[in-house]
Amino acid sequence: MVLVASNRGPVSYTLGEDGSLTARRGGGGLVSGLSALGQGAGTWVCAALGEGDRAAVARSGPRLPAADTGGQAVRMLDIPPGTFEGAYNGIANSVLWFVHHLLYQTPLEPVFDTAFEAQWSAYAAYNAAFADALATEAEPGAAVLVQDYHLSLVPSLLRERRPDLRIGHFSHTPWAPPDLFGVLPDAVAGEVLRGILGADRAAFLTRRWADAFAACCAATLGAEVDWGSATAAGPAGARSVTFGGRRTLLGVHGLGSDAEFLRKRAFEPDVDERLAALREQIGARRTIVRVDRTELSKNIVRGLLAYRRLLAGHAQWRGRVVHVAFAYPSRQDLAVYRAYTAEVSRLAGEINEEFGTADWTPVVLHVKDDFARSLAAYRMADVALVNPIRDGMNLVAKEIPVVSERGVALVLSREAGAAEELGADALLVNPYDLAGTAEALHRALSMPDEERAARSERLAAAATALPPQSWFLDQVAALDALDRKG
Repeated sequence: MVLVASNRGPVSYTLGEDGSLTARRGGGGLVSGLSALGQGAGTWVCAALGEGDRAAVARSGPRLPAADTGGQAVRMLDIPPGTFEGAYNGIANSVLWFVHHLLYQTPLEPVFDTAFEAQWSAYAAYNAAFADALATEAEPGAAVLVQDYHLSLVPSLLRERRPDLRIGHFSHTPWAPPDLFGVLPDAVAGEVLRGILGADRAAFLTRRWADAFAACCAATLGAEVDWGSATAAGPAGARSVTFGGRRTLLGVHGLGSDAEFLRKRAFEPDVDERLAALREQIGARRTIVRVDRTELSKNIVRGLLAYRRLLAGHAQWRGRVVHVAFAYPSRQDLAVYRAYTAEVSRLAGEINEEFGTADWTPVVLHVKDDFARSLAAYRMADVALVNPIRDGMNLVAKEIPVVSERGVALVLSREAGAAEELGADALLVNPYDLAGTAEALHRALSMPDEERAARSERLAAAATALPPQSWFLDQVAALDALDRKG
């Protein structure tokens, strides 16, 4: 038996004005991977995220109806709203996310005051609720895969409750280096690390993030790190951290794009319709495409500033290129995210006013989430701009080459986890360097068609080498191997 624990589950509910509930199932590696284990082989434990989810739990109890989940066993926890808010927005999204993505303006923030302490208590209670549910659900010796920074305390809490279980934790974010992880209060930093070290395996998207975690364990806890004999190009499985008499193995599982799904979905009628509309709007001009949430780490503002510098410094592109920027609002319940989203729109308008003409709009900005339109933009992209300040992986960088019709030149931040796999054929940039990014865009636009197509083909191959289902099943197999070794 396998259990998955994550903040967001495989199904969400919308509450209608008439009180009706509509279930919507999601996709991704966890969904396909757990489904691949077979009916009844796994259970997913998640949190109720909104009014619709809470209403569903109130009506059916924590075990959701199979008709809503596609037959998947799902236990949804209705954690008290105040506890959820403190854990999710107060700590996970406003502290841990900021630390790992290097987003703090340290002269002014963070301020770890009594409000933070209350939020940290909520985060601990939220993690304990997951540990209690997993301990109740798990059969003897079951494998439990705990997902991400929302649940960093769960492994150790679950270990206390159920020492018989095989526990893995997977971090989907980057991991901060010790100097920046040390921004956290010492007690909190220690709790986070000890929480994850309660797992038998702690896994990451790249070797860089795994090594940063190990370095934090050594610096903060005085833990013993076995770096193994692996070279920079060799396997990462030999690495481990020993603390408090327990040894936690470190694993690396890169997450690729789902080529079969993307290539099928990207050529369905609704995508064709949106592609035709975009082409009519843009004409025969070259396109620089980005598709992101307005998440602070995605670096959309600097991307726009670099595009403005391209137009200022390389006048030959004026009227000949359009920046198709899809910036979908994210975390709008947080003031800093609302301000960032507004700045993206303001800057796009400023560029259009500065350079636009009667028949040319330099930036085409869309802020309403539309997956079909995103896929249409993928298909027409000549250049893809993916310049996060820091990113655990970045699947957009891996998706665009898979469905690009004419081949795409990828301008990619060296701080994205994807750079580890795609760097040989991407144009890597320092995400803070406007001049360097502008020159990379110029080089990408100037790239000969044959070179662009060849690079794009190699990017697509690298991007799909580790599909989501394999990413999940490899983690299950790694825990299973630990069990066989006793």
